[in-house]
Amino acid sequence: MLKSKRPKKEGNKQMDFACVITAYKNAAIAKPLVNSLLKQRYNNFTIYLVADACTHKEFDIKDERLVVLFPSSDLNLKVKSIIYATAHFVRDHDYTVVFDADNLAHPQFLAEMNRYANAGYLAIQGQRTAKNLDTIYACADSIGEFYKNYVERLAPALLGSSSVISGSGMAIERKLYQSYLDSPEIQEGKEQGKRMLQEDKILQNHILRKNIRITYAEDAIVYDEKVTTAEAVETQRSRWLYSYFQNMVNALELIVKGITNFSFNQLLFGVLTIAPPLFILLFGATVLFLAGLWIAPWMAFALFVSLNVFALNIFWTLYLSKVPAQLWNAVWGIPLFIMRQVTALAKMGNPDKNFKHTAHNRSVDIDELVLPERAHANG
Repeated sequence: MLKSKRPKKEGNKQMDFACVITAYKNAAIAKPLVNSLLKQRYNNFTIYLVADACTHKEFDIKDERLVVLFPSSDLNLKVKSIIYATAHFVRDHDYTVVFDADNLAHPQFLAEMNRYANAGYLAIQGQRTAKNLDTIYACADSIGEFYKNYVERLAPALLGSSSVISGSGMAIERKLYQSYLDSPEIQEGKEQGKRMLQEDKILQNHILRKNIRITYAEDAIVYDEKVTTAEAVETQRSRWLYSYFQNMVNALELIVKGITNFSFNQLLFGVLTIAPPLFILLFGATVLFLAGLWIAPWMAFALFVSLNVFALNIFWTLYLSKVPAQLWNAVWGIPLFIMRQVTALAKMGNPDKNFKHTAHNRSVDIDELVLPERAHANG
């Protein structure tokens, strides 16, 4: 199995991390995340919880490392919450780390991030993994995350290019991150509301235009809540699909830059981000295969072989990633997940109506996830 190039030395400096959490309408869902950060085996950090559009103006966790912010007016946009947090930083931190309210941080998360920061990396993406596998849709979502972690994050990092950013669980050098927040794309996007290109795509484009590498910290684990219903799949993926098509011009720009700058980093990343979502690739290849049966049988045969290699690659990736048995048992649910992504395509044409906030309600303590890991390792 491939392993990330984890820096051998921990480093002499304890970087100062600003941990930004964005909560929308429900600050309480962030309590387990806050507790997981307060349990870090690392000391130099401050947590900034932005409780946007929350009617209850209190938070019952008190700690000198925690700053809870209640904006006076509703922000209604994740990037606005992040900007609000940075405007209230209590000091000049070294790195900004972004979390969604439903995340949980492994006790070693910041220590691992510090290891990579000391090695000189300015942009570090941690490994996102599922905190819940309680429905067939959550399992299918997790299968996709494992595949993306291996193919779009670990492999490019090992090849000398950049990992795709997940949207949370990443640490970016503070000045670099501030330059992203000050960029025209973000300033214009704030006014576009739901039609704005996703923040993570703007961030990775901003970093790659500077030809800076985004590395993958496989051992810096952040747990993420996976979608649990068919409706949640449609809600989430319609937004993601809309952003994918929006971002195609940026991916093409990076491919051109990679060629003209002789930059493998920019070229491979551009190719990675312009590649269609897996279900579109699958459907497109299937349609061409059926057409090829009548027009060019030899081409249809080549496509048939390619489709099988593609499917085997997914299962091989899951095997190499040592996924839980629950995911192997849930493979039959992948077609259900795919069909919901197809219906999400129809909804992406009306962002103002169909792009809604994905509700999160799985309250899980970090010990519920980490202690079973230790027991399994010791056993």
